[in-house]
Amino acid sequence: MKPDIIPAIDLRAGRVVRLAQGDYARQTTYPDDPIALAASYAAAGARWLHVVDLDGAQAGGFANLPVIEALARAGLRLQAGGGVRGVADVHRLMDAGVERVVVGSVAIRDPERVAGWIDRHGAQRFTLALDTRWIDDRWTLPSAGWTRTESRTLDELAPWYAARGARHLLCTDIDRDGMLAGPNLALYRHLATIAPTLAVQASGGVRSVDDVRAAAEAGASGVILGRSLLEGRLNVAEALAA
Repeated sequence: MKPDIIPAIDLRAGRVVRLAQGDYARQTTYPDDPIALAASYAAAGARWLHVVDLDGAQAGGFANLPVIEALARAGLRLQAGGGVRGVADVHRLMDAGVERVVVGSVAIRDPERVAGWIDRHGAQRFTLALDTRWIDDRWTLPSAGWTRTESRTLDELAPWYAARGARHLLCTDIDRDGMLAGPNLALYRHLATIAPTLAVQASGGVRSVDDVRAAAEAGASGVILGRSLLEGRLNVAEALAA
């Protein structure tokens, strides 16, 4: 099965930006209008859009909610997050038109609560963002905009969520995020082994059609494309053709 090609738009103060390896001090700001950019992705054949509210991920709340609401009307199915702390935040995003709510920090810190949301609303309404960094021979799970490392590991939580009925997992190798160094194929093969029922979205480092194919062969059911699209190294039509 071909993977979903999912363009990504990261928002900070309403602007389209990218961070290098999750570092807020290493930001690149792009001139694109986020709504027009999303419309161009839809016109090229994309079905989904991944949106991160970086202000919310860092400080909580949804500083970019009006933009997210507008993006939900741009013709793409939206998965969005950044700043989800409680069930009220989940409802705010769903009410804004988000089809799959992305939960990151709270999914690491309070998995029982997130499992309850999945039970209540259905597994198709959530994407777990277990973004990871290899430290001391284990896949650690940074939170709070990748600024704090939690005690739980990827190998602990991915199978746990699979057993609780979760369906969608977005996993970024943080050290490759925004670096155009290629995806970490070993990571996605590892996830296919420890949590085979999860539909894994590969994120971080994808730069070419060959990378898209390789991620799919490693077990990814979706591929997130960020900087490679923004800088014209790859386009949606090429990725879909792959």
